[in-house]
Amino acid sequence: MLKSSFIEKESLMSLHTIPCVLFAGGKSSRMGEDKSLLPFAHSKSLAQYQYMRLKEIFSDVYISTKDTAKFDHINAKFIEDAFAPEVHAPTVGFVSIFVQLKTENAVFVLSVDTPFVTKEVIKKLLKSKISDYDAVIVRTPGGIHPLCGIYSRTLLKPMMEMIKNDNHKLNALLKRSNVHYVDIEDEDLLMNINTQDEYK
Repeated sequence: MLKSSFIEKESLMSLHTIPCVLFAGGKSSRMGEDKSLLPFAHSKSLAQYQYMRLKEIFSDVYISTKDTAKFDHINAKFIEDAFAPEVHAPTVGFVSIFVQLKTENAVFVLSVDTPFVTKEVIKKLLKSKISDYDAVIVRTPGGIHPLCGIYSRTLLKPMMEMIKNDNHKLNALLKRSNVHYVDIEDEDLLMNINTQDEYK
């Protein structure tokens, strides 16, 4: 019993304390249905699959969404996109995140539709010292992946300005910010599931 308790405590201590937020508030327009609710692997939904594996890495995992009711099959903590509910854009999610997690200086984020991102990729990102940057983002030969990375609270103000100006181009914000890119050679690890063919 003592040994079991020690292993459990050691496991908890090994979890990363930076908050992790799973982005699941997109419109899924190309999929034709809510992709976050599609069955995946042995899980009831893609969101559940992502949430459960992220819980193995982070002590606190949240789901960012506009509709918490649809995830009643997941015992999770949620961050509702309440800042601009009519807008479907990551900027809105980020502002809602930093407003709700007001004591946190940085968060790790992952899009719900990237289930092939490995623990190794995530841990490579977490080795970077976020206090030196506005963001730490994955980059593959095909380009950057803004919804797989770490964001600092320093970007809250510019993101609020972007929403005010109805400008939601996250890539443009990153280009003018102090960003550290973590290079990953395997493009498939960052593949997004956007269409029915990709899902199949």
